[in-house]
Amino acid sequence: MLSTTKIIELRSHKHQFGEKWLDRPASNCYTQTRMNPPAIAIDGPAASGKSTVAKLIARELGYTFINTGAMYRAVTWYTLQQGVNPADTEAVKALLPGIPLSFGKDGANSTVMCNGNVLSAELTETAVNDNVSAVAAIPEVRALLVDKQREYNTTEPVVMEGRDIGTVVFPNTPFKYFVTASEEVRAARRAAQGLTDSIAERDRKDSARACAPLVMADDATLVDTSDLTIEEVVAKVVADIKSKI
Repeated sequence: MLSTTKIIELRSHKHQFGEKWLDRPASNCYTQTRMNPPAIAIDGPAASGKSTVAKLIARELGYTFINTGAMYRAVTWYTLQQGVNPADTEAVKALLPGIPLSFGKDGANSTVMCNGNVLSAELTETAVNDNVSAVAAIPEVRALLVDKQREYNTTEPVVMEGRDIGTVVFPNTPFKYFVTASEEVRAARRAAQGLTDSIAERDRKDSARACAPLVMADDATLVDTSDLTIEEVVAKVVADIKSKI
């Protein structure tokens, strides 16, 4: 049964991944002023394995897993449902005050809902894959969702995965991991998921945006999953987390 105990309403009121992107400075468009319970930041590019790794780490530690990518995908999906061009920044911004999305939990995993209905397969539709980077680059969208992401951590420890968790959402956490893999490995993983979007193009868009770009935090631990099993990656990260707690 879907938990309704915590619902967050969304309404306005030098590595194979590419040295040039990892050299970009972290964005300072948002700031975090205090720490709550432990927040584990798992960042990385598409198909790096970060979502699977983050979910298993959360299970191992007994923390809540938060998929921030689903939040941006939900806004993108809703934008498309309204017939709005995701590339029209002003039109997307105009949707935000009344967007009927909310975020909750199902067990120890985050959920995204529209008018109370959980979104799942809708979030991986081809149109969403093709347009999520454009929507995620809009500062007003990011500001709104960063607030919602931080709300999860006000009362409970979380493992949160995304692209700016260690640099923007929780810049003060000592638990930062940048999970990546070679472009070839990531492309193969994407294809195995039945997705055909370009890894290189997605990397370029996510890393080149002005606000909260995909970038490895200076104090993050780099985790290359190219030649490791998921179990090996999880064991490595969990051991490091436990050594710091």
